[in-house]
Amino acid sequence: MASRVVMPKLSDTMEEGRILRWLKSEGDKVETGQTLAEVETDKATVEMEAYTNGVIRKLVAREGETIKVGSLIAVVGGADEDVSALLEPAAGAVAPEAAPAPAPPRPPRPAAAAPARPAAAPTPSGGPARPVPVAPVAGLAHDATAASRALRASPLALRMAAEAGVDLNALRGSGPQGRIVKRDIEAAIAKASSAPQAAPSLPAGEVQEIELSSMRRTIAKRLVQSKAPVPHFYLTVDVAAERLWDAYRALRDENYPITLNDVIIKAVASALKRHPEINASFAGDRVKQYARVHVGLAVALEDGLITPVIRDADSKSLTEIAAEAKALADRARSRRLQPHEYTGATFSISNLGMMGIDEFSAIINPPEGAILAVGSVREAPVVENGQVRAGRRMKLTLSVDHRVADGAQGARFLGTLRRMLENPLLIA
Repeated sequence: MASRVVMPKLSDTMEEGRILRWLKSEGDKVETGQTLAEVETDKATVEMEAYTNGVIRKLVAREGETIKVGSLIAVVGGADEDVSALLEPAAGAVAPEAAPAPAPPRPPRPAAAAPARPAAAPTPSGGPARPVPVAPVAGLAHDATAASRALRASPLALRMAAEAGVDLNALRGSGPQGRIVKRDIEAAIAKASSAPQAAPSLPAGEVQEIELSSMRRTIAKRLVQSKAPVPHFYLTVDVAAERLWDAYRALRDENYPITLNDVIIKAVASALKRHPEINASFAGDRVKQYARVHVGLAVALEDGLITPVIRDADSKSLTEIAAEAKALADRARSRRLQPHEYTGATFSISNLGMMGIDEFSAIINPPEGAILAVGSVREAPVVENGQVRAGRRMKLTLSVDHRVADGAQGARFLGTLRRMLENPLLIA
């Protein structure tokens, strides 16, 4: 029996995925568990497996297309089976840029008399959408879709347009078969509100517009969701880092494959075990405190960042943390992390010290309740017993969700962490 293959939800935050490469072609046999395609999610590149046996009858999504979760991307069935009833436009697909110029808008007409229109794709500049030719699907029952095209706009889009005074005749829809949907109305409203402040146009070649990757789009959305509703507060301490630096260098001289960040991860995990109020998250009408310490480590990628997780970091040795952190970072940079490797952190660390940053404030990654920003170990003059000497200092800034903990609790955690880093033998 033929079945529809839809874009799966491959991570907890995934809303859409990009087909990077089909590993099967139309007419190929496929069995359950075989890899169908490589899909770029908001976090990593993931191999998508088949969940049924049969023959690839139709690849609806093209390589390079971005498809909404749950939308049709392929059809699998018997070699001679009629699958036309399962074929439909892949709602949510963001088609690649097309060359034809936009046609002038036309007033709505009954679907029965209207010729099939190509779906529309937004231009990178945010201007009017441009039509993208869509090849007709052989055998598609047009009478089944005629009723759905009776209106050029969805009910929600109609209501939003009426409330905002948007002229539907001036829009080109980006929904299936050119239908005007919610995002088209939102784009029209945003364009109208920003028009008075629009910057003067620049000559060609002076502006480069870069399409957001799946990861960067998700970062943009999640940071707004974090920074706006989460009431951040920040605490900074200046750590005397001479002993920490000496211990780290001594280990390196003995060929221990560790980084300074590995030592910080171990110290943070030990401090969190002593301060469970910081190893916590906000959950509506309660605060969840976690018995296990799972530390997320922010790793910078070319088009964003990802936070692989070292689980039970408090119970692991320094060398175990070092090996796991390196392996996770390598897989993150090659976009080969599995979902369980970048989800479930109870606290995160963002270290920009290796990039020469002395101090910064990090944004909390929900649902976590806090994140630590680590600056560089720098040489600095230090006053001790009335005398000035050369020393090493390192600044740490803790960002805390005020719904989870207050300033005194955050200060006690930082105090414990500072004592450990200033006296590395205390790190257990």
